[in-house]
Amino acid sequence: MTTSTKIKRRYPYEPDYAVPPGETLSEVLSSLHMTQKSLATRTGLTEQTIVRILKGEQPISFETANRFELVTGVPARLWNNLEMQYREQLSKIQQRRDLERSVEWLRSIPTGELVARGVIPDATDKVDLLQATLKFYGVSSVQAWEEVWEAPEVAARRSRCFETQHGPASAWIRLGELQAQQIDCAPFDRGKFEKAVQAIRYLTRENRSVIQREMGRFCAEAGVALALVREMSKVPWNGATKWLSPQKAMVLLSLRGKGEDIFWFSFFHEADHVLHGKKQRLYIADKDSDDPEERKADRFAAETLIPAKHNARIRGITTRAEIRELAEELGISPGIVAGRFRHLTKRWEFFKDLTRTFKWGGEE
Repeated sequence: MTTSTKIKRRYPYEPDYAVPPGETLSEVLSSLHMTQKSLATRTGLTEQTIVRILKGEQPISFETANRFELVTGVPARLWNNLEMQYREQLSKIQQRRDLERSVEWLRSIPTGELVARGVIPDATDKVDLLQATLKFYGVSSVQAWEEVWEAPEVAARRSRCFETQHGPASAWIRLGELQAQQIDCAPFDRGKFEKAVQAIRYLTRENRSVIQREMGRFCAEAGVALALVREMSKVPWNGATKWLSPQKAMVLLSLRGKGEDIFWFSFFHEADHVLHGKKQRLYIADKDSDDPEERKADRFAAETLIPAKHNARIRGITTRAEIRELAEELGISPGIVAGRFRHLTKRWEFFKDLTRTFKWGGEE
């Protein structure tokens, strides 16, 4: 058995401690019956340098590794690998110690829900769970997470939910980001997206499979990634908008409420943010928001779906046939007209059977 094989078997990589290359060097010197002083003389290094290397206090440089190969017969690449593994493991040990001081942060993040969705692996060790959660967010520390999610463009005029439930809120947005990053999009084109918005409006009459396929295609061709992410506990949002790059926007939707009228209103609300909002901002559709930009997006969505000039006629509707007739004239789903009727009259139980329910795959 060669010396290098013995070394590899004697010092396997262990994640919970670091073995300095000096221990291997000490073994090699012993097997060669060579003193530290003799090694120093043969390599042209000082004895103090050899002592520091043996203690793991001084790294083995590429040049030193080459000298060790000539003197000991152990390949330079082995010394280099041992040094690299040692320094890497020291770094991981230090990182773990640093992370141990941050595990309390996990209490604010819905890790159980993320585990259940298969987004992060289940882990009984809190530091391992913390590392997996940070990786999910694409940050290296809790401090980095705070700098990303508490940045002015995220924090400014955001919803009350984000203030009180920033863990679940940020997790839902991040799930959308990860999904959107996987969607191939053409560079954003405002004119194309304006046309896409109108084309998508007519999709409201189609079945769910056509809607999902064509809606995503229209958006992607205009530079917008449409992400559909299941609603998360404690996050009462139907949609959000964020620019992932100057040439790619994300529109994130859930099925909270499940009514098709709510879904379509949410999409066109977010579409307004893409067309007329600021690229630096994260927009969140919060029904309790008093943000002027959110109210403007509400008006855009309402007018795009059913122009306000039809509201008086809708208030006077008394039969399902009238709803279907107006929907046909407007070229939209009857469920949206029924939803506008309920909104205008506050008769929330009327014509509910005309509004389709959108559900996630597998739901009854």
